[in-house]
Amino acid sequence: MKTSIDLHQLVGCVGDAIIVADAHEKIVLWNPAATRIFGYSEQEALGHTLDLIVPERQLQKHNEGYSHSMETGTTRYGTSLLKVPAKHKDGSTLSIAFTVGMLFDASGKANGVAAIIRDETERFAQERALKKRLSDLENPQT
Repeated sequence: MKTSIDLHQLVGCVGDAIIVADAHEKIVLWNPAATRIFGYSEQEALGHTLDLIVPERQLQKHNEGYSHSMETGTTRYGTSLLKVPAKHKDGSTLSIAFTVGMLFDASGKANGVAAIIRDETERFAQERALKKRLSDLENPQT
């Protein structure tokens, strides 16, 4: 069944960030929601590595995992929702939740990843405040 849906319009109108990076971790797709969440324009992000949004303390683990995924064509995360810190252009830390999928060339070799990312910073802060309040209520200081 052929569809008349414009996929470029889809990528542009969704509220979650869609970021695609190639086998060398270079960003090749950056939608408007990615700009809203991370602060970098499409022009600033395209061609740069994902180090742009990965916090310094996460870089080594991220880079090792990305390289392993490109070598093996697999990700240990599959359809899992990942919740990790990320870095905004202004240097502030974000809490993000995302799914990641492997992309392959015609020969079946891994040639990139696609990530769908949601900013969970506000929700995470509210959840942390509620947990603290609950803890304070359960353990009142006398």
